Amino acid sequence: MAGPKSSSKSSPASSETSVAVSTLWKSYLNQTPDRLKFIDAFLAFIVLSGVLQFVYCVLVTNFPFNAFLAGFASSVGQFVLTASLRAQVNPENRSEFKEVSPERAFADFALGSIVLHFFVFNFLG
Repeated sequence: MAGPKSSSKSSPASSETSVAVSTLWKSYLNQTPDRLKFIDAFLAFIVLSGVLQFVYCVLVTNFPFNAFLAGFASSVGQFVLTASLRAQVNPENRSEFKEVSPERAFADFALGSIVLHFFVFNFLG
Protein backbone atom coordinates (compact mmCIF):
# COMPACT_ATOMS: atom_id res chain seq x y z
CA MET A 1 0.00 0.00 0.00
CA ALA A 2 1.39 3.35 -1.00
CA GLY A 3 1.75 6.04 1.61
CA PRO A 4 0.23 9.48 1.27
CA LYS A 5 1.92 11.76 -1.18
CA SER A 6 3.76 14.63 0.37
CA SER A 7 3.70 17.76 -1.65
CA SER A 8 6.56 20.19 -1.62
CA LYS A 9 4.12 23.09 -1.48
CA SER A 10 2.99 24.28 1.91
CA SER A 11 -0.67 24.62 2.68
CA PRO A 12 -2.31 28.00 2.03
CA ALA A 13 -3.06 28.46 5.71
CA SER A 14 0.58 28.08 6.76
CA SER A 15 1.65 30.39 3.95
CA GLU A 16 -0.81 33.04 5.10
CA THR A 17 0.34 32.58 8.69
CA SER A 18 4.00 33.01 7.78
CA VAL A 19 3.20 36.14 5.77
CA ALA A 20 1.20 37.55 8.69
CA VAL A 21 3.97 36.81 11.19
CA SER A 22 6.57 38.31 8.86
CA THR A 23 4.49 41.46 8.39
CA LEU A 24 3.90 41.74 12.13
CA TRP A 25 7.62 41.37 12.87
CA LYS A 26 8.63 43.99 10.27
CA SER A 27 6.01 46.39 11.60
CA TYR A 28 7.25 45.83 15.16
CA LEU A 29 10.86 46.51 14.16
CA ASN A 30 10.00 49.64 12.18
CA GLN A 31 7.37 51.28 14.39
CA THR A 32 8.23 50.35 17.98
CA PRO A 33 10.50 52.81 19.82
CA ASP A 34 13.83 51.47 21.06
CA ARG A 35 12.81 52.06 24.69
CA LEU A 36 9.87 49.68 24.29
CA LYS A 37 12.01 47.12 22.46
CA PHE A 38 14.40 47.13 25.40
CA ILE A 39 11.52 46.58 27.84
CA ASP A 40 10.17 43.80 25.59
CA ALA A 41 13.56 42.08 25.64
CA PHE A 42 13.57 42.22 29.44
CA LEU A 43 10.03 40.78 29.48
CA ALA A 44 11.19 37.91 27.26
CA PHE A 45 14.13 37.29 29.63
CA ILE A 46 11.78 37.18 32.63
CA VAL A 47 9.49 34.69 30.88
CA LEU A 48 12.47 32.52 29.95
CA SER A 49 13.74 32.67 33.52
CA GLY A 50 10.36 31.60 34.91
CA VAL A 51 10.03 28.76 32.40
CA LEU A 52 13.53 27.50 33.21
CA GLN A 53 12.80 27.57 36.94
CA PHE A 54 9.59 25.62 36.42
CA VAL A 55 11.26 23.05 34.15
CA TYR A 56 14.09 22.62 36.67
CA CYS A 57 11.56 22.12 39.45
CA VAL A 58 9.66 19.49 37.46
CA LEU A 59 12.61 17.60 35.98
CA VAL A 60 15.33 17.84 38.62
CA THR A 61 14.06 18.65 42.10
CA ASN A 62 11.93 20.99 44.11
CA PHE A 63 13.71 20.22 47.39
CA PRO A 64 13.85 23.73 48.81
CA PHE A 65 10.26 24.30 47.66
CA ASN A 66 10.10 27.73 49.25
CA ALA A 67 13.10 28.73 47.12
CA PHE A 68 11.26 27.62 43.98
CA LEU A 69 8.14 29.51 45.05
CA ALA A 70 10.15 32.62 45.84
CA GLY A 71 12.02 32.52 42.53
CA PHE A 72 8.92 31.83 40.47
CA ALA A 73 6.90 34.49 42.33
CA SER A 74 9.76 36.90 41.71
CA SER A 75 9.59 36.19 37.98
CA VAL A 76 5.82 36.63 37.87
CA GLY A 77 5.88 39.77 39.99
CA GLN A 78 8.71 41.34 38.01
CA PHE A 79 6.87 40.53 34.77
CA VAL A 80 3.74 42.30 36.03
CA LEU A 81 5.72 45.35 37.15
CA THR A 82 7.61 45.51 33.84
CA ALA A 83 4.44 45.11 31.78
CA SER A 84 2.93 47.98 33.76
CA LEU A 85 6.02 50.08 33.06
CA ARG A 86 5.74 49.29 29.36
CA ALA A 87 2.10 50.34 29.30
CA GLN A 88 2.89 53.63 31.05
CA VAL A 89 5.86 54.66 28.88
CA ASN A 90 4.25 53.67 25.57
CA PRO A 91 3.65 56.90 23.58
CA GLU A 92 0.40 55.48 22.20
CA ASN A 93 -1.01 55.30 25.75
CA ARG A 94 -0.33 58.94 26.67
CA SER A 95 -4.07 59.68 26.78
CA GLU A 96 -4.57 57.05 29.51
CA PHE A 97 -1.57 58.10 31.61
CA LYS A 98 -1.67 61.90 31.26
CA GLU A 99 -0.48 62.63 34.80
CA VAL A 100 2.29 59.99 34.81
CA SER A 101 5.60 61.01 33.26
CA PRO A 102 8.01 58.31 32.04
CA GLU A 103 10.36 59.24 34.89
CA ARG A 104 7.57 58.80 37.44
CA ALA A 105 6.62 55.46 35.87
CA PHE A 106 10.22 54.26 36.17
CA ALA A 107 10.41 55.44 39.79
CA ASP A 108 7.23 53.49 40.57
CA PHE A 109 8.70 50.46 38.80
CA ALA A 110 11.95 50.70 40.77
CA LEU A 111 10.18 51.11 44.12
CA GLY A 112 7.79 48.24 43.32
CA SER A 113 10.73 46.03 42.36
CA ILE A 114 12.52 46.81 45.62
CA VAL A 115 9.42 45.98 47.66
CA LEU A 116 8.80 42.80 45.64
CA HIS A 117 12.33 41.54 46.12
CA PHE A 118 12.27 42.42 49.81
CA PHE A 119 9.29 40.09 50.25
CA VAL A 120 10.88 37.43 48.05
CA PHE A 121 14.09 37.57 50.07
CA ASN A 122 12.15 37.26 53.33
CA PHE A 123 10.19 34.31 51.95
CA LEU A 124 13.41 32.43 51.32
CA GLY A 125 13.89 32.17 55.06
